[in-house]
Amino acid sequence: MPTTAPRLIRSIRLLDAAEARIASEFTAPPPPQSPLATDALLALAHEYQPTAMLVTHMTPLRAADIAALPECVKLVATVSVGLDHLDLAALHARGITVSNTPDVLTDCNADLSMMLILAASRRAAEYFTLVKTGWTRPLGLGDMLGHRVTGKRLGIVGMGRIGQAVARRARGFDMEILYHNRSRLPPEHEAGATYYAQLEDMLPQCDILTLHAPAQSSGAPLMDERTLSLLPRGAVLVNAARGKLVDESALMNALRSGHLAGAGLDVYQTEPNPNPELVAMPNVFTTPHTGSATVETRTAMCMLALDNVAALAAGRPLPSRVTP
Repeated sequence: MPTTAPRLIRSIRLLDAAEARIASEFTAPPPPQSPLATDALLALAHEYQPTAMLVTHMTPLRAADIAALPECVKLVATVSVGLDHLDLAALHARGITVSNTPDVLTDCNADLSMMLILAASRRAAEYFTLVKTGWTRPLGLGDMLGHRVTGKRLGIVGMGRIGQAVARRARGFDMEILYHNRSRLPPEHEAGATYYAQLEDMLPQCDILTLHAPAQSSGAPLMDERTLSLLPRGAVLVNAARGKLVDESALMNALRSGHLAGAGLDVYQTEPNPNPELVAMPNVFTTPHTGSATVETRTAMCMLALDNVAALAAGRPLPSRVTP
């Protein structure tokens, strides 16, 4: 291995193709057997003196952690789009470059969102439970009826890459697309969708609402008792973005009362231990934060993180740098 190969450490074992690339192109210690806690990653950084650190949301770096990094660290490359686990201001203040992995996970996140929309609307969790635990009699005409997705009004909060990809898929179900975003999209990106500058104006029009926005800077939930109440009775809520966007107590109340017919959730306020009362509700379809969990996407994410390390070492522009 040439001594000039970029030095890196990672907080988690990457996929096999990425590990093979590390072995051939970079200088790195063996991959960890299990995800490293922040303290263990800091200790490894001081021991190994890397130029770059690859991390995921499982190893947060807050201001105090960043202050403790050795001077050799020039890049923190997160294998994620989300940046909630990083104190960007502290990293940039120390002159440490940050990169993430946008675009490569757009399609798989949109696919999962459509799965949540369909499963929550068609009562998939209840059907699955019934068959697995003992389906003993035929269902009558009025038993366990879900709601048709085709032709429904879909509200999208956050019309970025993933929101637009969800809209493209939803049009295949002849859904009417409504959206709320910080700013209106150009007509060619709207593709006939209806823009609402105010979330409160859109919510009463939505049969299904799907969230694709970052967490609010205030930390307050976007969907709380007030905003949930603005949805029509019988609406469905889908969240594959950030658990902090939804007040889960208010959501459970809306589901119990029948104001919401169902919910499809991939993210939660507390992970990896979501509220057991919430996930046990029969009209909630749940997945364990797996929006990007395909071989193709996770491999592409790992490779993009390594592309950023290679670009930094070569003095080239980073392909997915996070600007201050």
